[in-house]
Amino acid sequence: MPKVYVGNLASSVTSRDLSDHFARAGQVVAALAVTDRNTGLCRGFGFVEMAAPADVMVAFTLLNHSELNGQQITLDPEPAHKNGKGRPRPTIS
Repeated sequence: MPKVYVGNLASSVTSRDLSDHFARAGQVVAALAVTDRNTGLCRGFGFVEMAAPADVMVAFTLLNHSELNGQQITLDPEPAHKNGKGRPRPTIS
């Protein structure tokens, strides 16, 4: 199922907020606002898994640069990589 990386989230955003916001675009399978383990506040990014690729396209059209909890969010598709684990880590040389 297609995933979307969501950036520029306010520290007050919860996974439920993300799910509710993205439900306008289609069926949300899962939503995660990544939180700091010490404070419990959102670290500024998260992920949303949509039921269908068409829902992701609608989300980009409707929600990219939309406002959530007072901040303008940005969306990026989460690329599939060789190792199958989301975004690549930078290499240090």
